[in-house]
Order: sequence, then structure tokens, then C-alpha cells
Amino acid sequence: MRKLLPTLSDISSAAFTQALQHKIDNKTKPLGSLGRLESLALKIGEILGTDSPVLQAPQLVVFAGDHGLARRGVSAFPQDVSWQMVENFLAGGAAVSVFSRLNDIVLTVVDCGVNHDFLAGLPAGTQRPGLRVCKVAGGEHGTADALEQPAMSAAQCQEALHNGMALVQTLPGNALLLGEMGIGNTSAASLLLARLAGLDIDVCTGAGTGLDAPAVQRKTAILRDVLAHHADAKAPLQALAALGGFEIATMVGAVLQAAAERRVVVVDGFIATSAVLVAHALQPLVLQRCVFAHRSGERGHEFMLQHLGVQALLDLGLRLGEGSGAALAWPLLLSSCAMLREMASFESAGVSEKAAAPAAGAATAAVQ
Repeated sequence: MRKLLPTLSDISSAAFTQALQHKIDNKTKPLGSLGRLESLALKIGEILGTDSPVLQAPQLVVFAGDHGLARRGVSAFPQDVSWQMVENFLAGGAAVSVFSRLNDIVLTVVDCGVNHDFLAGLPAGTQRPGLRVCKVAGGEHGTADALEQPAMSAAQCQEALHNGMALVQTLPGNALLLGEMGIGNTSAASLLLARLAGLDIDVCTGAGTGLDAPAVQRKTAILRDVLAHHADAKAPLQALAALGGFEIATMVGAVLQAAAERRVVVVDGFIATSAVLVAHALQPLVLQRCVFAHRSGERGHEFMLQHLGVQALLDLGLRLGEGSGAALAWPLLLSSCAMLREMASFESAGVSEKAAAPAAGAATAAVQ
């Protein structure tokens, strides 16, 4: 029997939002002078349901999986890089590893379907620190070639979704930062954007790991054929199964569960946003719980953000993935919460507020 996905409730409250905005507006500063940090503080306060938010035990999860479509040359790197980079994450040598350590964020890598056995040669039952193995049944080598058949079956898609949900239920804290790894997954994200947003694949497809212009054209042609092959996969879960990846599907489940638990979901770049794109199509209220860390240099990400109607915090030309942008944006979330909790109000600090505008004609009378 199919398990149900979480149903989200509307967390918005006009009265609470008004009170929270009043608290922000009455800090010792000109109105609105902290710019988007103020709207970020408002959002986090709304998610956590408090005017004194504290972000606790942040968890950055890198969802990793391989893609059958990668064997058609849609990436500048070979598929082995997926498992090699997972080992780099576990050894602490990747960019996201460095940024997570710097910001005291717990980093976990989830093997959703990497074409590699990370427990080979270890005694049965052995666990590797920082690694969760959640391979989808029958998907130990990654997804199928989407140009030949659906990337995953409906059953595999459901299993991946529930793996992501179950994972989040085991994690402490009230913030989930999204990361990913998988050679070929910019293709999956581009396909999902084209199908769910109704855009031409040309505007959704970029260089990924560094393809040159002719290679991008070949990649785009392949993705156009994939879309034609799965023209009937239009509903969100149908599109996810036909076009997506195990790591994206697992991430969708994680986003839905974290949103249901009212955790702050910090979304990284193009591939992480594609998971939110699917989650939003299933449960539109998911956006109430999401903070978008940065706008990626990958071409399709801007269109993805526009389709969702959201604005990212940073625009640094990043296109690494891994959750690197989410980790870089984390200090902004901490600063916004600290502003709400610790910054004095005009009244508590004994600071005069902005002077009232003079009554009409008062200035004229004063000089007569």
C-alpha cells in the first residue's frame, strides 16, 4: 500500500506577522535600514513561530546518486567522480566540508544510489561516520538511462521519497540545509524545470560541470529527446520518476518532512531547487518554510527561482553544488535571528525615534 506524503498546514498568521514586523521596525535603526536581513528575520520567525528565534543543531545533508543518462556524455566529468567526491566529503576535503566546519554545521552524506559500495570490505553492520546508505531497491548502480526508459519506476520513486522523510525524522535541530552530488544531475534538474514549469529545454540547460558551447548543444538535444520520450509524464511524481534522480527524489521527501516539522529549509542551488520545485508542485505551502541561499551561475536556476516566485540571498556566481552555497549563507540566518533576539528597541535603549513631520504651515510660521 502506498504511504502518504506529509500534508502541510498554513503557518501564516496576520496577527503574528504584524507583531513580528513591529518588533523589527522598532529596533534602534532607521526603518528598513537592514534591508533583506529584516525580511529574512521575519521569515525565520514565522517558520519557527517565535519572535526570538534560535537556530539549533543545523544539519547539512548531501544527497548523492548516479544517473544512467550520464553515460551519454551530458557531463564534462566521468561518473566515477560521484563516488570519489562522496569519499572526499567523508574525508573532510570538499568545499562544503570546509564551510560546514567553519560554521559548526553537521554534515551528513546520503548514498541514495551511487554506483559504488561504500561499505565494501567492512564487517557486516559497520557504519561509517557521516554516511547514511539509503540505496533504493534495484538502484544500486544509479538510475536508468532516461532516454531509453523512466529513470526510476514509480515504486522506486516512492521508496526514495520515504527514505528522505525517514532520514529527516532521525535528525536533530530545526534547520535542514540541502546539498547534492551526482554526475549528470544538472540534466535531471533541467528536465524537471522544463516539464514542471513549461519552459523550452534550451533555456533550462547550462554548462553543468563545465561543458563548452558545442557540448551544451549536444546535451540540450539529448534532453529534448528525453522529454519527447516521456511526453506523458506530466504530473509531479510522474515527471520525477521519469526524468529525475534518486538523490533528487530522496531530497523531495526530506523537504516535505522538514517542512511538515516546521524546520527552516535552506535551499542551495540548481539541483536542490529542482527538488523544491517538485515538492512545491505536490505541496505549495512548502515555500513558507524555505530560504533560498543563492542564485546559481547555472543557466536554468534563475528561471527556476522566477517560476517559484522567490529571491535568493546571495548572487556570487556559484555553481559547485554540494550545499556549498547553503553553508555560505548560513551566517546571514544566524545574524538575522540575533538581530531579532538581541538588538535593542528605541524604548529599551532610551534612543529617540524619528521626529514627527512638522504640521503644515509650521515652518512658514516659524520664520515670520
